Parts: sequence; C-alpha cells; structure tokens
Amino acid sequence: MAVKVAIVTGASSGIGKASAVALAKAGYKVGLLARRADKLEAAVAEIKAAGGDAIALAADVGNPAQVEAAFGAVKAKWGRLDFLFNNAGMGAPAIPMEDLTFEQWKAVVDANLTGSFLCAQSAIRIMKAQDPRGGRIVNNGSISAYAPRPHSAPYTATKHAISGLTRSIALDGRRYDIACGQIDIGNAATEMTTRMVEGPGVPQANGTMMHEPRMDVSNVANSIVHMASLPLDANILFMNVMATKMPFVGRG
Repeated sequence: MAVKVAIVTGASSGIGKASAVALAKAGYKVGLLARRADKLEAAVAEIKAAGGDAIALAADVGNPAQVEAAFGAVKAKWGRLDFLFNNAGMGAPAIPMEDLTFEQWKAVVDANLTGSFLCAQSAIRIMKAQDPRGGRIVNNGSISAYAPRPHSAPYTATKHAISGLTRSIALDGRRYDIACGQIDIGNAATEMTTRMVEGPGVPQANGTMMHEPRMDVSNVANSIVHMASLPLDANILFMNVMATKMPFVGRG
C-alpha cells in the first residue's frame, strides 16, 4: 500500500489531537504540529502505543520559519504530504470590540488566518512537486464562519476569512490535483467548550446566558477521516458538523 502522510495543526489537544489519532488509525503517518511540545509528545506516544506512526512538530503556525521547518521535517521523514488539517486557532477575550487591544487582535489573526495561510502554502509547495502529485487541505472554519457569538469580532472575522481562503485554494489548486475543503464545527465536547455546560453557560445573542448542547469530538475526527479518504477527483467543499440542538442561525 502506498504511504499516506498527514499533518494536523493544533494537534496537542481537543479536535486536533482527536483528528490526528483517527487519521493514524486509518493508516496515515501523522505529523502533529502545535506549540506545546510536552502535550505533542504525549499525543505521539498514544498513537505509537496503538500501532500508529507519528512525529511531534513543535512550532508556532504564525511563524513562517517554524512552519517551513516543520513541513520540511515531514517531507524529509516520509517523502511526501497527502493531507493537511489546518486546525490551529485561538480566540480573544469576550469583551466589547472597542476594548480589545491591537495585540489581542493581531494574536488571533496570526494564529487563525496567517497560520492557515502559511501552512497551506508549505503544503501546496510539497503537494504540487511530489509524485504522485497532489493532495488535500481541510481548513477548520467553525460555525463562526457563518454567525458570530457576542463579543467575538477577531475570531469571527478570521473564520469568515478562512472561507475565502478555502475557496481560493480550491480554485488555484485544481491544476495541481490539490483539493481543498472546510469543516465548520459547532460545539464539539473538548476542554475549550466545557464552559458551555458549566457555571452560567455562554452568552447568547439576546443578552442571556445559557448552557448549550455539545457533541462528542469523535464526530469531528471521523468526518476529517472521511474528507481525507476521498479520491482527489472528489471534494467536500464545506461540511457542517454540529450538536443537533445547539443555537446556530443568529445564535439565539
């Protein structure tokens, strides 16, 4: 069987880790990329204990040199790259937009948008030059690519921008057999969403606070494996995977 190689960003926990583990179980050799080296090493050890093959790539997706080095390490080890899940991201404090600092805005843009661009750029360079040529990129868009939560301007703006990046990669990648799609996730049960079911809950569009239903993160991981497994002449451009009873349109 031909070697299948994937990189997952934001892979030290949550959606990224679950997706990396699922890809490894599906037969991919996986590069796990994130900033927290200790968490990455633990995730890699878990994959290897289950019989998979993976490496830790400690890097900041917003740093061009670190991204280039990480993707170069994967190419040097396995010779190619078939799949990239651009998952790394962050939010800013949930405060009025006028109270955000420039540094808070820039940190979200660097992680969510610039990071996805840099990783896609490195992936494309490998995919268009390898033999067999081509590959697939999936960007994590989020429900926030459609509808904002209160006080989420940086996160929502970058996730809307990801939709444009997805469409651009899907268009420009055609000639090189590179497919690109986007997964828009709503309320996956991870450490980042525990506030949805604890304490007062999360802010709603009507000004109230409430708990929100969540879904198991395995639903996201299984969807990523499905998208990755398609032949390159087929593409899921956009997929919503969300808790059935969560607020969505208008968030209220």
